[in-house]
Amino acid sequence: MRSNRFNKMLMFSICIVLVASMFGWGWQSGKLVNSPSTAAAASAFKAGTYTGEAEGKDGVIKVQVTMEQADRIKDIKILSQTETEGLGDSALNKVKEQILANQSLAIDAVSGASVSSDAMLKAVENAVKKAGGDVNALKSVSVKKPGVGKTEKLQADVVVVGAGASGVSAAVTAADKGAKVVIIEKTGVIGGASNLSWAGKFYNSSAAVDSGLKVNVEQEISNWIVNNHWRVDAAAVRQYVTKSGDTYDWLKSKGYVTTFMNFGGEQLHLLPAYNTREQTLRKMLAASVEKNGGKVITETTAKKLMTDAKGTVTGVVAEKADGTTLEISAKSVVMATGGYAGNKEMVKEAFGFEGVNGGLAQNIGEGLKMSWAAGAKVPDNFGGQMLHQTLARATGDLKKQYTSFEATYPMMLSYLPTLMNVGPSGARFRDETATLTAVAAANTSAFNGPYHLVVVSQSQLKALESKGMNGVNASKLPGLPPEFYADFKDEFKLDTPWKNVVSVFDTMVKNGDGYKGNTIEELAKNAGMDVEVFKDAFNKYTQATKTGVDTEFGKTKDYLLPMGEGPYYAIIAEINNLGSVGGLLVNPKFQVLNDKRVPVKGLYAVGLESEGVLFNDTYVGNGVGIGYSFTSGRLGGENAAAGALGKK
Repeated sequence: MRSNRFNKMLMFSICIVLVASMFGWGWQSGKLVNSPSTAAAASAFKAGTYTGEAEGKDGVIKVQVTMEQADRIKDIKILSQTETEGLGDSALNKVKEQILANQSLAIDAVSGASVSSDAMLKAVENAVKKAGGDVNALKSVSVKKPGVGKTEKLQADVVVVGAGASGVSAAVTAADKGAKVVIIEKTGVIGGASNLSWAGKFYNSSAAVDSGLKVNVEQEISNWIVNNHWRVDAAAVRQYVTKSGDTYDWLKSKGYVTTFMNFGGEQLHLLPAYNTREQTLRKMLAASVEKNGGKVITETTAKKLMTDAKGTVTGVVAEKADGTTLEISAKSVVMATGGYAGNKEMVKEAFGFEGVNGGLAQNIGEGLKMSWAAGAKVPDNFGGQMLHQTLARATGDLKKQYTSFEATYPMMLSYLPTLMNVGPSGARFRDETATLTAVAAANTSAFNGPYHLVVVSQSQLKALESKGMNGVNASKLPGLPPEFYADFKDEFKLDTPWKNVVSVFDTMVKNGDGYKGNTIEELAKNAGMDVEVFKDAFNKYTQATKTGVDTEFGKTKDYLLPMGEGPYYAIIAEINNLGSVGGLLVNPKFQVLNDKRVPVKGLYAVGLESEGVLFNDTYVGNGVGIGYSFTSGRLGGENAAAGALGKK
């Protein structure tokens, strides 16, 4: 028996050795390791400097990596990148530092910049592969956060979660009212979406009134309520319309100077130069929050709200970048985490929207979930989004091959009312003059699917080549946001002839960002439309261009441009979502309400988290988003301080 057992064990051991040899395994210090593959990697490795690249959030990231050993990276240089200034570009440098410090490619993404972080890792990995380096070895090195298991405690009167426009405003006004404030921000950047915004609306600001443009406040409030089908908090609407003008002067007194602009009768206020905004907001925090003994803590993510036995919110539990748990006790907590538009699944479930998140990737809804867990009500109108602009999927890839002006051809056409628009099925779905108004364009499209198609013929492309947008009867320039055409504003004119038009559109099709067909039937088939549905829509539209009467949608004769001869192209146009609207129900003091519509003690919300009180199901303003963020933050911070200091 003993002999048989020995023979079986011997055979088993031989099998293990044979299997191990087949897969390239060996034994080191009593452990089974992949020594032959490591040796193979070492033999394939050649020391030197190599480049690697990967697609980031806003373009290609290119790096240069220097290696002297197969499993060690000596240096990394970022050769080129176009990531968001202050967030994406900062993340690249942080990931670079982490790779070099830990000699690892298993680095956690920087909060709020996961796409940029992952792209940086992929670019470095590509360079390592070119060197014949041991990618597996570099990926196997786990990085332990030094603060894991440690807890740090702080005490404040008011803690603000989120340092965007609303959060900074809340923190500053709370501190000015005498409160000790701690503000935390999950990213390394102060300012949030305000760093990307164009202009805000501050009704009847001193600058607007001085310019001679004054709004009838009562009429504005009445129209607002009616246009949202009365499903809004009338007191909240009134408070914003009547008090936002004061926010203009308040910001100016703090050094954040906006410039009034009469935008077709609307009172818009251009925000400061992009490269000055974060610095200005940091100065505001330093002069108020930090001067009053408070703290500004970045790269720290809130995890849950602290509550006592009675359900009163008593603080926030957060996690710092190094893994340290931070417990901040406070008498008032202000949620300013910017909503959930960066959470694609959450947006799809709440609103059915499948377009593009044009806001901040870090806004994934954790602030809402923490508040709901603490007893906050989910609003009856939960789900609304800030749909605001039309985008052409082709733009990013075209910019790799063409000038910015040329690469934006498809997007510019998606803003023109003279071209035919159809939904994914091939059915026409609107009077295309809706493209002249950003919110109308966005919402009519989103109501009909994840994208729409802009149909353009070769005849129309030739007209663009010879006469520019005048060739397709454009009545005015496409309503692109100014930052979209900033680098080709000299060419952005109605009479500028378009060059390389057919080449650009053929490349769009080749890249998979649009479709082409020699006939309308072929176009429909290639685009995945129902052939009969599209043929019917096309024929009816063609008839309308001949008679000057659009019996389906009533588009005026001036915009009924003949389709002309093929081939035909279909541009994939998507809708840009700048942020979610609401998620918490608040009263005029910005106290968060529970299911009984009674305040959750100690809990406040400002900015996008609370914007649902202004709108029924979707954003319909122009400049209201950023105007309300600053105004709600200013007022909410004052109320949070009053509550904390017993000055109700």
